[in-house]
Amino acid sequence: MTRAAENEHAHAYDVVVLGAGPVGENVVDRVRAAGLTVAVVEGELVGGECSYWACMPSKALLRPAIVRAEARRTPGLRGHAYGPLDAHEVLAHRDSVVGDWKDDGQVEWVASTGAQLYRGHGRLDGPRRVTVQGPEGDRHVLTARHAVAVCTGSRAVLPDLPGLPAAGPWTSREATSSGRVPERLVVVGGGVVGAEMATAWQALGSRVTVLVRGEGLLPRMEPFAGEHVAAALTERGAEIRTGATVAAVVRDGHTGPVTVVLEGGDRVEGDEVLFATGRRPRTEDIGLETVGLEPGSWLSVDDSLRVEGHDWLYAVGDVNHRALLTHQGKYQARIAGAAIAARAAGNGSADGSASGAGNGSGDGSAGLRDSSTGSGDGSVNGPWGPYSATADHAAVPQVVFTDPEVASVGLTLAAAEAAGRRARAVDLDLTAVAGAGLYVQGYRGHARMVVDLDRETVIGATFVGPGIGELLHSATVAVTGEVPITRLWHAVPAYPTLSEAWLRLLEAYRDGAGTA
Repeated sequence: MTRAAENEHAHAYDVVVLGAGPVGENVVDRVRAAGLTVAVVEGELVGGECSYWACMPSKALLRPAIVRAEARRTPGLRGHAYGPLDAHEVLAHRDSVVGDWKDDGQVEWVASTGAQLYRGHGRLDGPRRVTVQGPEGDRHVLTARHAVAVCTGSRAVLPDLPGLPAAGPWTSREATSSGRVPERLVVVGGGVVGAEMATAWQALGSRVTVLVRGEGLLPRMEPFAGEHVAAALTERGAEIRTGATVAAVVRDGHTGPVTVVLEGGDRVEGDEVLFATGRRPRTEDIGLETVGLEPGSWLSVDDSLRVEGHDWLYAVGDVNHRALLTHQGKYQARIAGAAIAARAAGNGSADGSASGAGNGSGDGSAGLRDSSTGSGDGSVNGPWGPYSATADHAAVPQVVFTDPEVASVGLTLAAAEAAGRRARAVDLDLTAVAGAGLYVQGYRGHARMVVDLDRETVIGATFVGPGIGELLHSATVAVTGEVPITRLWHAVPAYPTLSEAWLRLLEAYRDGAGTA
């Protein structure tokens, strides 16, 4: 027997999960709750991108910035809130939040479920078969009786630009894990990552320049959202340049100044440059070619998250490109886990209708259903049923943790119109709400409700303003529940809270305000 053969081990499980981030962990949790055996494979830290390089560290960096901004507008505190943030303390807290990039606690959780964790690089090796190359040279061959779930997530994309690789650019990972505050930070990209990291590092003391190729920040949201965030960043000293396309990056070594060269010849100099210009799936080296799929591709799935043409293969979270958000990936994992368990038990009703399936744009505009046909009643086979990730199409919530915060769910007015909906948008200046003036002095914010005029239900909502993220779930419930406007009148907001925005929006709708 060869040494390689001695180090190869075969194991069989009901389910094999590739990727132990939040999405993979939730698939594990659901199939274990159903009594299935499961193996989970992870080549990096158990807990994934969200725990160590995205959601958790970024919010740890942003929270002090937001609290200080609100304190400066709060009577009795403003005089005590004008000093700089203690960057050392903020970064130390960030390190604590991510467990100093150690995953002991997450590993303990996996073990507590009864799942088996395999460290190493996992690859598909034909139907229902996964090989794992371990760090010590050991090789495991895992066979799945029922399902393999690909939960490998996505990674930041760097554009193909002259000089960029040698310049040592930041991606979202470096931006959330840096141990020092750059004196000058150039941010390329105006999406969520760009806006949040510009907010965080500016508050920590960096002079920030944001370069946006398009017309403004947060382009997938209602236009006023990016306008409010840009105004706040500019007031605090950031420079935001729109219509700015990067042509090259110049740097001698990884420690000196970096120069970003724009089309037209303008140059912007910084000490670090962050490229927040999109993501791609982590599917380039997981053996997709062994099952007839293209390496590096997004994986198209039905609403039970099953890969089209493969009755045993699931793609959950970022890899399916439906909604690249941790909470949405965890939602998909709960649906996929339920569907896997039902099919393993021989439940034929878990058919995972492909209606509305495919690669969504992440803005909730893909695959919309008309639930007025009666198919949206939560039945097993229909939208909103236990095996259908319907919210990916109709009710994706998102909070951008800038100052001011931005929160949205469902469709923008433009997306509703593009989908053929007869819709109307109703807008509200949040200074009309008593709770806003009590929240902070000089409150500035905006709200929009998008109404389907044929059904008179809310199909989208966007809020901008301090503390507005906590309004989002009420909007999500209204959109997901397809609550009629007539019934929303009976959901009475407490006085004086920011939630009174709902009452003012309903009044404006009743009085005929808005854009149709």
